[in-house]
Amino acid sequence: MSFFEQYNLKKFDNLELLAKQVVEGFIIGLHKSPFHGFSVEFAEHRLYNPGESTKNIDWKVYARTNKMFVKKYEEETNLRCQIIIDSSSSMYFPEKPSDKTDHINKLQFSSIAAASLMNLLKKQRDAFGLSLFDSSLNLQAPCKSSTSHYKLMLTYLDKLINEPEMKKTTSAADAIHQIADAIHKRSLVVIFSDMFDKGDNQEGLFAALQHLKHNKHEVILFDVVDKKLEVEFEFENRPYLFVDMESGEEIRLQSNEVKELYQNKIAGMKEDLKQKCLQYKIDYVEADINVGYTQILQNYLVKRSKMI
Repeated sequence: MSFFEQYNLKKFDNLELLAKQVVEGFIIGLHKSPFHGFSVEFAEHRLYNPGESTKNIDWKVYARTNKMFVKKYEEETNLRCQIIIDSSSSMYFPEKPSDKTDHINKLQFSSIAAASLMNLLKKQRDAFGLSLFDSSLNLQAPCKSSTSHYKLMLTYLDKLINEPEMKKTTSAADAIHQIADAIHKRSLVVIFSDMFDKGDNQEGLFAALQHLKHNKHEVILFDVVDKKLEVEFEFENRPYLFVDMESGEEIRLQSNEVKELYQNKIAGMKEDLKQKCLQYKIDYVEADINVGYTQILQNYLVKRSKMI
């Protein structure tokens, strides 16, 4: 079953509906899984604390339960979550083949994952913000929990999906440093990126991630990848013209001639990243775009359960 058949959509024409369907499907599956103990009822009340104002007590609930509960409003949040998306041109991989209609690339995957997380956060009365970067930080929307804020964030994501710009380079390290400085309260920071920084700037990238942890934020890094092509390098054994999506640089190769070298190189990069994340106590998750969104929402719930 294709991605679009799974969610009964013809294209990315309604991000809000798609996010809702992803979350509802996840919750149904959650009740049937070993993770059923997580709170997915999203209660809109909290217990009354003696001494506080009685104006928000839900007396109808009191009549049924003989317990006093206070109605929760959207500004009452349990968690603040800043969602960061790498919007550089490498995230447009893989490009849409001319003969395929049910295609999804890394940026589309990340945008739908972010929208689904926001939907889940809104249900749980948590606050969420959005940051977008490529060679610079292009958007820094602070955490809020209102419905109007949710819809505004969806418009940013929708624009990201439907108005692609090519040859945008990446400067993840610089952007993450800026974001770390801009987030003033302890938050959960969720990053969607393929972690291909400009040049050979792995140490700078590690320093930026450490900056987030130094500021007391909890971090989940979703390393977004088309695993079959970008990690396993599963191409037909024939000549290809490979094009750098950020610089436009081209190289012609027989895929099998470089496959082993490429696999070793990429495995080394991934291992370095995993070890640094382990060292800094950052949750590292390889997010294969061909696997779906359960991996995203489940890892978020695990992290949230440890923070609240």
